[in-house]
Amino acid sequence: MIIDSLIFTPLLLIFIGTSGIFTAITSPRGMGDESLGIAMILSIIMMVVVGVCGGWLYSTAMESSRHQGTLGKMAMGIKVTDMDGNRISFARSNGRFFGKWVSGAIMNIGYLMAAFTEKKQALHDILANCLVVRK
Repeated sequence: MIIDSLIFTPLLLIFIGTSGIFTAITSPRGMGDESLGIAMILSIIMMVVVGVCGGWLYSTAMESSRHQGTLGKMAMGIKVTDMDGNRISFARSNGRFFGKWVSGAIMNIGYLMAAFTEKKQALHDILANCLVVRK
């Protein structure tokens, strides 16, 4: 996750910077505080949507691809499989991605579960019926 964050965060920061510049450039002179506030709120909403959607597409597409993992997983020599060791589908990868929200929402206990389960599965892996294995 740290490696993926190191890759994805600069891209998001570039997007944030350019969208702020875009708002400032396109704001008409003499724009009232209320209009500028609305423009900034819309920019923030757009950044959150792009950040969440970008992370979702990156994670889901990479884990269901022939690589079976994100760039961070590939760097660590691990991959995501189904319970039989096969590549997971895009739909299963979606379930795993959104299951991570559940794992994190319960004070990250869902992630901690990997230390105590027989197959070292986190909650989102159990929900999606997946394994993370060494290549």
